[in-house]
Amino acid sequence: MISSVEGIIVSETPYGNTSKIINVFTKEHGIIGILANGVKTLKSPLRTKTLKFTYGRFHIYYKEEKLSRLKDVDIIDNLTNIKNDIELFSYLSYIVELTTQVVKQNKDDEIYNLLIATITKLNEKQNPLILTNILEIKMLDYLGVGLNLDSCIKCGNKKNIVTLDPDEGGFICQDCYTDQKILSQKSIQLIRMYYLIDINSISKIDIKDEISSEINYFLDKYYERYTGLYLKSKDFLKTINKIK
Repeated sequence: MISSVEGIIVSETPYGNTSKIINVFTKEHGIIGILANGVKTLKSPLRTKTLKFTYGRFHIYYKEEKLSRLKDVDIIDNLTNIKNDIELFSYLSYIVELTTQVVKQNKDDEIYNLLIATITKLNEKQNPLILTNILEIKMLDYLGVGLNLDSCIKCGNKKNIVTLDPDEGGFICQDCYTDQKILSQKSIQLIRMYYLIDINSISKIDIKDEISSEINYFLDKYYERYTGLYLKSKDFLKTINKIK
């Protein structure tokens, strides 16, 4: 029986001379492997529909916990703006790799929705760094290292917050402050806003470069320290941003 699943191709593996296995992050089943027979031939109508980062509806012969088989693909969005822009494409590569790693540790259905919402806004040419940081903050909960962004992590005080301490994993108030690095009040407010915001509702976010850079630097260090993730796409993204 043919099943129809929504998803995005996150990776692929050669299979013989003319076929390949596409790994698709699906809304319905998480990441599944799908055998795409003959799609590497020039005459195959599915050749361009089975490239990495294809976002569509995959019609498959589904086999639970086994290799499924592809029948057809209907493209939902070609993601043209992303694929025509090296910077946006680099961000896409990173957020897909990040999400793939998160799914290995947590199967929550919301992870797929967060990824697709972020990709959609990226294709609308919303600020890629801000979108990525929003996704990174939201993914921390699914990695089991979420930040406490409601009150001081030491005493529970919700007032006079002076910084966000990566070592403690949350806000620090004036009374509990010792020698932690101070983040600007604007960055503290925005990090909490990033955590709470519905990505689908974003129309435009304007943030000063120095504030955006401070938030990104904090998240880079937090991810390096607590997630255990090493992502090649992140290194390439950093290189692209230095060239700009």
